[in-house]
Amino acid sequence: MHMYDILSKKRTGLALSREEITFFVEGFTKGEIPDYQAAALLMAICIRGMDEEETTALTLAMAHSGEMADLSGIPGIKADKHSTGGVGDKTTLIVAPLAAACGVVVAKMSGRGLGYTGGTIDKLESIPGFSTNQTPERFAQIASETGVCVVGQSGNLVPADKKLYALRDVTATVESIPLIASSIMSKKLAAGCDCIVLDVKTGSGAFMKTPEEAQKLAETMVKIGQMAGRKTAALITSMDCPLGTAVGNALEVEEACRVLHGEGPEDLRVLSIELAAAMVWLAGKALNLEEARKLAAEKLRDGSALEKFKQMVAAEGGDPHVVDCPELLPKSPYRQVLKSSCAGWVQSIDTQAVGRASVVLGAGRETRESPLDYGAGIRFFHRTGEKVEPGEALAELFSQRKEALAESLAILKTAVKIGAEKVGKTPLIYAMIPENNA
Repeated sequence: MHMYDILSKKRTGLALSREEITFFVEGFTKGEIPDYQAAALLMAICIRGMDEEETTALTLAMAHSGEMADLSGIPGIKADKHSTGGVGDKTTLIVAPLAAACGVVVAKMSGRGLGYTGGTIDKLESIPGFSTNQTPERFAQIASETGVCVVGQSGNLVPADKKLYALRDVTATVESIPLIASSIMSKKLAAGCDCIVLDVKTGSGAFMKTPEEAQKLAETMVKIGQMAGRKTAALITSMDCPLGTAVGNALEVEEACRVLHGEGPEDLRVLSIELAAAMVWLAGKALNLEEARKLAAEKLRDGSALEKFKQMVAAEGGDPHVVDCPELLPKSPYRQVLKSSCAGWVQSIDTQAVGRASVVLGAGRETRESPLDYGAGIRFFHRTGEKVEPGEALAELFSQRKEALAESLAILKTAVKIGAEKVGKTPLIYAMIPENNA
């Protein structure tokens, strides 16, 4: 088998065989296939596409390019949840303990944030003492005893994705449904869970800008999961404005705790229940989605999810008192308020710009080595569709660097649009794949 023949075949639009795709992934991972040939194949895939069988073969080859997590020692059906990334998306902090309270074992590996998209691991590490660096043995023990454990990605999982993504990033081949889907799903399959729920974001703060693009990606990933023998479902959800009212690590932990206490923003609470319900349904803990939704809502209401979160925090070395006492979380000393310059209605919030403003404050990373200010971020007082008066506070900014406030404020001023007419809110959830008739 020769790489030249594989390139020629895909260039003409023909489907590659499983053996040809495996040959490429294994050879590139080992360094036997040079970057220029790999880049040529990535571009051919971008232009010519891949069918379901090809995309699944690519995903499986990538998943098996390194270690495969073995969760068989953890009793019960294991479920995972993945978001394609957003601003203010702290749902894992709520969904993981909520699903666990419903009887689903959540043994999850999460990532750090880069750029304007926040990472679950960074949020959890803003809790004093919390360690996401657990040994595989301790990870299994915590998941078995508490029903929920969220750790950082460790070991040699999916090295092919690391190499391929670095190449895609510099060859204008990031925007390809088969390549995006295989990148995400290879990591989910390697993580070893039985059920996978995907939160596919769409809107101004998402990679997929339209619901139609998001649906195509969601359908591709669900099909991959099913063909790989995993129960998989996806929700297509809005990222046209930040989720909840808080953006920034400790601020988002505080808001997640408010939801677990039965308070907090409605959009965050509703989406968390829907994601947890999908996990409960896939794991067979409810007969249908409606029954799963009712169970999740009850476990949030009666404090069971709150108790699970406290157990997880304590088991991973964190101070569980922060769940009830958010003043124990990191606080940045410098603050500035963004005020409305006129009367009107909040018509839109450019979510990506909000994300950039939070990075300037120190809540996100410009590079993987950038230090984080755990207390930095933005708290909104008004959302899209709400009325404001002149001089009324729209948001408050937090940072350890006083000089960062002015730059961030300038970005935020352009992000929030106020007009004379009231606008309707975009749907929070556009669709679920596969559809559930409940």
